[in-house]
Amino acid sequence: MTIVELIDLYDGFQLIIDKIRTTNKRKLLIIVTILSFFLSAVLDNLTTAIVMASLVRKILSEKEDRLIFIGMIVIAANAGGSWSPIGDVTTTMLWIGNQITPLGIVKSIFIPSLVATLIPLMMLIFRLKGAFIPLVRESESGTRRSDQSIILYTGLILLLFVPLFKMLTHLPPFMGMMLAVGILWLLSETLQKRQTEESNPNNSIFTALERIDMPSILFFMGILLAVSALQSFGLLETAAVFLSNKLHNDTLLVSGIGLLSAVFDNVPLVAAVQGMFQLSQYATDHFFWRFLAFCSGTGGSILIIGSAAGVAVMGIEQIDFFWYLRKISPAALLGYLAGALTCVLLSS
Repeated sequence: MTIVELIDLYDGFQLIIDKIRTTNKRKLLIIVTILSFFLSAVLDNLTTAIVMASLVRKILSEKEDRLIFIGMIVIAANAGGSWSPIGDVTTTMLWIGNQITPLGIVKSIFIPSLVATLIPLMMLIFRLKGAFIPLVRESESGTRRSDQSIILYTGLILLLFVPLFKMLTHLPPFMGMMLAVGILWLLSETLQKRQTEESNPNNSIFTALERIDMPSILFFMGILLAVSALQSFGLLETAAVFLSNKLHNDTLLVSGIGLLSAVFDNVPLVAAVQGMFQLSQYATDHFFWRFLAFCSGTGGSILIIGSAAGVAVMGIEQIDFFWYLRKISPAALLGYLAGALTCVLLSS
């Protein structure tokens, strides 16, 4: 979060906005979808949804068009986050718990995630017609263009470096993230030393730390503590035995968890599953864990309230729950089912 907030302070994402030249609505939707899908794998789905929704608001003036774009952003961001160890809170949890490896999750989930994005894109793109008149796009900060580039590209490289750091050193991922924050902190302080009068004096790591969404961090911490308490009492193990005896099918179990994540937050669901099933039952990179990463990540797109990304853009654009249910949910559900089927076929 600190790295992303620092990039935003330097208005680094403005560089991405400035690269968009098309005025065709359908072409723009394709560009926005691709950006959301791949940025989510690096930044995480929540941050990507907020950044891309803000980008669309700066480009499009028509409300109905913006809603379609933002609905597609939610789908692409959630799908993009499910194939990266740092793209979603749940995949990060599975990575830290040694249930998945970065290479394993990318190799097995990238194509299903792509399918879960392309199916809704093909359904929604035909609702857009013609061209749009772009709004005036200007950088909101006084940051120099060179500083924007340095912070943006360095931040993205450092985020990509974290999985490599864990593979090389076998240290916990947070150590690599702390190292990345330290490097970017040093770089930002160096840039501050040579700032001009027009530069923004608040572009510091301390301002970025003040902007962090601390309530969300405390929420996730509380969820994990509660799940750990249930695990200590042995309740999760009992639940795992009950579900295994009733369903007799891991694919159905995980698919159901994905559908539940459209209603309930996927973090407690995945944390509960981690407590129910041990590595002795399903080894690292077993299909069960990889399929769980996909279903819990993409299933949240089916309803606007099913993911942190959806809730965030719901507040940004004032999206009506029932509008999303009518216009976006059918496409998201079809994409989820197609992606899940692809995942099963690739593993067999």
